[in-house]
Amino acid sequence: MNNSFGGYSTINAYVKAKIERFASMECSFASLFEVSFQDKENILFEESKGLRIIRTTYGEAYDRVLRYAGAFRRITKDLPDNSVIGLSMDNGIDWIIAFWMILLSGHRPLLINLRLPASALEDILSGSHTALVVSDSREYTVNTLMFGDIAPDNEPEKLSASGSELFVMSSGTSSHVKLCAYTAEEFFCQIKDSYYIITKCKEIKKHYEGSLKLLTFLPFYHIFGLAAMLMWFSFFARTFVALPDMAPTTIVNTVRRHKVTHIFAVPLFWEKVYEQAIKGIKERGAATWNKFCKGMKLAKAIGDVPVVGDLFCRSAFREVRENIFGESICFMITGGSRISSEVLTFFNSIGYHLADGYGMSEIGITSVELSSRKKILNSQSIGEPLPSVEYRTGEDGGLLVKGKSIARYIIEDGQVRPREEWFATRDLAVCDDGKHWRITGRQDELIVDASGENLNPNLIEPFLHHDLLKGVCIVGSERNGKVISVLVASVDRHITSGQLSDLKKSLREQLDSLDAVTRIGEICFVTDNLIKDQEFKLNRVRIADDLANGRFRIADPEAISAQMSDKTEFADTELLETLRQLFAAALGKEINDPDADFFVDEGGTSLDYFALTAKLQENYGISFPNEAGSSLSTIRGLYYYIEERLK
Repeated sequence: MNNSFGGYSTINAYVKAKIERFASMECSFASLFEVSFQDKENILFEESKGLRIIRTTYGEAYDRVLRYAGAFRRITKDLPDNSVIGLSMDNGIDWIIAFWMILLSGHRPLLINLRLPASALEDILSGSHTALVVSDSREYTVNTLMFGDIAPDNEPEKLSASGSELFVMSSGTSSHVKLCAYTAEEFFCQIKDSYYIITKCKEIKKHYEGSLKLLTFLPFYHIFGLAAMLMWFSFFARTFVALPDMAPTTIVNTVRRHKVTHIFAVPLFWEKVYEQAIKGIKERGAATWNKFCKGMKLAKAIGDVPVVGDLFCRSAFREVRENIFGESICFMITGGSRISSEVLTFFNSIGYHLADGYGMSEIGITSVELSSRKKILNSQSIGEPLPSVEYRTGEDGGLLVKGKSIARYIIEDGQVRPREEWFATRDLAVCDDGKHWRITGRQDELIVDASGENLNPNLIEPFLHHDLLKGVCIVGSERNGKVISVLVASVDRHITSGQLSDLKKSLREQLDSLDAVTRIGEICFVTDNLIKDQEFKLNRVRIADDLANGRFRIADPEAISAQMSDKTEFADTELLETLRQLFAAALGKEINDPDADFFVDEGGTSLDYFALTAKLQENYGISFPNEAGSSLSTIRGLYYYIEERLK
């Protein structure tokens, strides 16, 4: 397998030469495609098919793109040049082919966020005058063409023209979805930023057994997946590894089998891996747990001592790493929302390298912490702004970003807003030492109470812990014409009166230690999961609205669900027992109510559900829909679904 540097001895020299070549050409997506795919023998994509690993070279992909682009140009010959073409596909080599196909046939791709509700997507397609959607499965009211139905040309056709821009959708955690337009010029600036990154951070360019392989965890249609993954690493001519599904076992097996070196993911992923790792260590007994804790204390003390610190972390926690991803991992990035210092400290202490980065759909990727010092990595620093951008804070503490790599313009509610000199991110930021920036919260998350003081929930929530808590969120709520701060605490639906009383006392004590007990006007215990399916972070606007409109189910210890009743209603008791055991394994607790919802009642996440259905598919050879509807998120629902298909 060839993963060369195009004849250069180092990746720095290789990337610099490619940037110089790009700078000498017309700044277009066609030029970006030519330079990114110039090293034809390098491996672009790897995926497992049964016992085989299928590899696609940059040369093979280059040929496919041109053959598909020629065919697609004829299909869309009646459309005006630069028409908006939606791209609705999951990550994979076909996504990459379709993306470049649309651009090189002279059109503008609109990258469809598959996590958004269908109604929101239809509104966006209509408002953006999308002429056609290229899809791998989902149908839209707009004319939809399945990628599998496109017959590529027999021979590649050399195409010089390309679409002028592409559109990225915002994540949808705000009430309005924005379309952010980027031209090749903005991506060229971000690619030059990536060269700066590899000159300043030796860890991010590390290879394992001669290869650098990036796991395709983040969707390519998201700005982090598009810019920090696809654009950066295809320009480096490195390899992407397909992730078949999000089941934890699939992720681990894929990393190990393909010897993945880089993982970029959202905080929810790292937190889940951290929780499972800690759980596994504790299950091995008090002696193992105490030994681990002592090792972590020593790692904190000597972790940044040159040579000695790294050697200790690598040797002391080898077994811990072996039970997570193994030894091939060289660099990991978190982004998209705040991550706790506790999670950062865990990964950086056990011998991995986890850095925090910053960016938005509207501004692209603007910083990542490049230090190798664990103390800095664990401080939640997002690093310095990259060369193409500048940071400053406004009088209200909000982060402002200026630069050539941010979106050319933004479309919101049908209105086009050209690039402003300084873009207001609405994130609260500080830079204590003039070098390392930290995000402390969101401006729209600040709660102004009756006293007129500001309360930042992000300075309190990370420090509230209890075994009975599934999650916490502080929001502002109006009471008798005044705004008070409400701590919404998610608990198990089977909680008892005694447990609830103990939990409330513990939370009060923790708030008191933070000098915040007088700032919280009310604690509201609910049995709903605070992060809904398809969300990857707390959506405070939605939570506050659910609280105000009575959509939460308030914890009622006196209404504890009865134990699973007469099992005779389930003819196949063996299947029933298997489901109960798999639910318990996925959620980490016993489930007695056959109608308890996996997400709403028991606080399960999408990753937990993927683990559950992956095991069921392995046991019974039955496929399950990608998204869990209410009928497939309970023991009863899955029981009847499996029973029917087995018949």
